[in-house]
Order: sequence, then C-alpha cells, then structure tokens
Amino acid sequence: MCGFKIGNIEFPEKALFLAPMEDVTDPSFRYICKEFGADMMYTEFVSSDGLVHNAEKSFKKMEVFDYERPIGIQIYGHIPKAMADAARFAEQRNPDLIDINFGCPVNKIAKRGAGSGMMRFPDLMVQITKMVVEAVSLPVTVKTRLGWDENSQIIPELAERLQDVGIKALTIHGRTRCQMYKGEADWSLIGQIKANPRIKIPIIGNGDITDAHGAAAAFDRYGVDAIMIGRATYGHPWIFREIKHYLATGEELPPMSVAEKVELARRHFLKSIEVKGERRGVLEMRRHLNCYFKALDDFKSTRIKLVTENEPQKVLELLEYIKQKWG
Repeated sequence: MCGFKIGNIEFPEKALFLAPMEDVTDPSFRYICKEFGADMMYTEFVSSDGLVHNAEKSFKKMEVFDYERPIGIQIYGHIPKAMADAARFAEQRNPDLIDINFGCPVNKIAKRGAGSGMMRFPDLMVQITKMVVEAVSLPVTVKTRLGWDENSQIIPELAERLQDVGIKALTIHGRTRCQMYKGEADWSLIGQIKANPRIKIPIIGNGDITDAHGAAAAFDRYGVDAIMIGRATYGHPWIFREIKHYLATGEELPPMSVAEKVELARRHFLKSIEVKGERRGVLEMRRHLNCYFKALDDFKSTRIKLVTENEPQKVLELLEYIKQKWG
C-alpha cells in the first residue's frame, strides 16, 4: 500500500493522527490512543515563552516515550526568536518532529497573536516558521486554520508560502479563527490545497470527523494524505480502530460494551497514576472518566462520585461497580 512521508517518517495510506489538545493529550491518553491505532500523535501544546523562561510545567509537557513514536512536540508563540529557541529546546527531547501551532482559537492565546491569532499576520507567521525550520534538524510541520474570518481565508496562498520556507507537512482545520468550533468545518479549501499542483508536502485535514463514515468520505472526496481527529476522541479513543476497520473492510465494528469500557478506563487510570503520581493522576483523569460513561442511564450520582473521589483504590472500586451494574 502506497503511503507518504513527513521528512523520513513513513506513514501508511490514509493515516490517522491524534490532534494535540491542551489538558487532553497527555502521556496516558496518548498511550491509549496508540494502542487503538493512532499513526501519529503530539504533545499538548507548549508555550515558547514558558520554555524560554524555564517554566517547569512547559518542560514537563515535552516528555515523550519510545512506544509513542512517531511523536511530535507542538510549540506556540508569537515572538520569532522565542519560537526558534523553543524549537531547539524541543529538539533536545528527541521527538520525531516539531509542530507549530498556528491554529488554537482560544481567546487568551489568539488575542495576543499566538495560535490562530497569527492568521492576522501572515508575514510574521512565515518568518517564524522559517526561523524554526532553520533552528532544528528535525522535520517541522504546521497546524493552522482557513483564516481569521470568512473575509480573510488566506490558506491557499499561505500553504504555498509555508511550504516554500521548508515545512514538511501542513494540517488544516476547516474553520476560521472567528468560528472557533461552531458551525460545520469547510473541507472544500482543504481539498483545493491538496489538489494544487504546486503543493508537494502531505496535507492533513482536520475538523468534524466523528466516525468511520465521515473519515472515509473525507479521504475519498478531498484526497488528503491523513486525517487528524481531535474532540471526537474524548471518551472514545477506540475511534482509530473503528475507522481503520471500516476503511479496510467496509464494515462497522460492534459498539464497545460497558465492561470493555471499564477495562479500558482502568488501564488508562493506572497509566495516568504511573506517569503523574497519585494526586495529579487522579485529578487529571476525571475529565476522561466522565466522558467514557456519559451515555449511561441513571448515571448522575455515580458520575459525581467518580469525578470527586481522590483515593485511587476507591476509583477502581467505582469502576468495578459500573461494570457490575451497567455491564
């Protein structure tokens, strides 16, 4: 099967990437997503300012593990020298590539010109990208959006400019910054960029892929090299397995049972504690535990216990209770 490369990293045809997401794609969640077949993963985004000012939390986010490979460290910021320095710090952690976040729409990031705020300053975006490419020997990729708003969808020209300064792949979320996550993602411009004969780098599409049918349709209609999946992985990391099975066979996998979800949540929970220690491991698993079981009937009182319990053993007992009652 013919695949594609980002630098020297080989990927299968119709690859599936896990989107980098703050407070979600930590090492324990990446561990689970890799198990279900994610072809490429990224750290949570890391502030270039945090790295330059030696913030412990920023450096901790760059911890990667061999079983995750290929793995990218994603950085964000709006100051060219700080971004180049951050890329050098990231390279020392030995990821497979460096990704630049020009896509985050959150106000506190975008309003100061970082993330998708950079869509208002395309010349600066290109300058930063060029400096990052020149600062490291690893492949550099970019994740961005269509533009700042519907009247400034600059991505067709911007894609060429970013390629010309040396990026090895481009991920495009099919919304503008002003849309945030509202409305439907528009993949038509993503497809247009992929079809542009000047574009030689892989194009990864992102936005609103929530199931196997949607993924298959996006590959067929827009010809992207890979699809990046973000919010649809919340409480559903097995989506990668579902999509791959459907692409290979044309058939859907049966839904995961409650007992299977409990076993998955248990392994995820234990991995979180292993990586972060008991206190942080428990606290930062709460959002995931809530999502794994959100569809259960009459679950409210159990859910409250699950997301407020501090003792690891008690959480494990609650998981076993869920399996006995709803499994």
